Amino acid sequence: MSAPSPIFVAGTGRSGTSQLANILGEHPQIHRIPNETRFIVDPGGLRDLADALTIRYDPYVGDDALRRLSDILTVRLAGRRDRDRGYTVPAAIGERHHWDAVVRARREHVRRVRACGRIRAWRLACRAVRASELRAGGPEVLQRSARTARRAVDTMFGGAAADAGKPTWCEKTPFNLLCMDFLWELVPEATIVHIKRHPVTVVASHVDQPWAPPTVDGALAWLKPVYDRWLAWEATVDLTGKRYVEVKAEDLAADWPEQRRALFELLGVDDVATRSTFQSHRLEHRKGQFDRGTREFVEQTLDRERQHIDDHDARDTRSKPLRTRGPPLEPHAVPRLQIPVTAAHGSPGSSSIGSSGRSRNGCLLRLLRLTSRVTT
Repeated sequence: MSAPSPIFVAGTGRSGTSQLANILGEHPQIHRIPNETRFIVDPGGLRDLADALTIRYDPYVGDDALRRLSDILTVRLAGRRDRDRGYTVPAAIGERHHWDAVVRARREHVRRVRACGRIRAWRLACRAVRASELRAGGPEVLQRSARTARRAVDTMFGGAAADAGKPTWCEKTPFNLLCMDFLWELVPEATIVHIKRHPVTVVASHVDQPWAPPTVDGALAWLKPVYDRWLAWEATVDLTGKRYVEVKAEDLAADWPEQRRALFELLGVDDVATRSTFQSHRLEHRKGQFDRGTREFVEQTLDRERQHIDDHDARDTRSKPLRTRGPPLEPHAVPRLQIPVTAAHGSPGSSSIGSSGRSRNGCLLRLLRLTSRVTT
């Protein structure tokens, strides 16, 4: 039996993403990355850099993206504490896995790397790389860059899962929701689980959070563009051929044992009871948070989003309680990573994503140069 695929959890925020990730992490076959790493989809992360050096490139945009990624790598990935979140990515995934990924990237892209022990290699990886040291050349270098990006994610997340004695991993960042095309380019075999919740209760939960707008108007201004972008994107994509699962928090709570069984079946793992669950009373208390007028105002503002949730209910009551479809690559958009997939997570064969040979691949080489400048 092949190993289950890696999992990304997505949602609007306050829709149950954290609880779902906790549940998945309690499964004996899935390791939850303890914190939102966010260096993949956050502003200034891998996705932004890839776009800034390819489809959005001009010298100013490119330089700005490199500076922002440098800040992310220095603060979040090099062992310095992120004051806003109180943790570091290496502490979450393991210092060894982080620096092994950096060292491997250096060995694949820098000439004349001396053989040495792990600690010495980590120290060398912090040294700035001269342009003359970089391996330059044709398409094979670009292909190597793409493979290295994918291996870096696998080394960090897969290594953390292996340390936990589990065959695969789960990473939760709510705004994975708006970056699915990039996530599938980076990890083509990944399953993305999108959890939904009634928009009114999502708004109600937002106004209670210290990081979110404290008023209904502010929360709507924050959330409506997120919903609008997701719905517009979903309406135009061909969701066939990749692993995509939609669940609804209220449905999970209404019949947790059956919903859990169906979810785990779709994820290719055994059905086991978990300590954490979805419970109706944890969701229902938000219903009374707004008076009738406020609730009607929110429903009217988010009418299209509410109807989409209702349509989800109508579709799902026919058969399976969960909805599965395939992946989002925007029509007319050219995927920019070419990452061969060879026997990934027990899946034999190979495939390639995209047809552009010199776009994001080239930017990844620059990314690797930047990574090797990180200092502790």
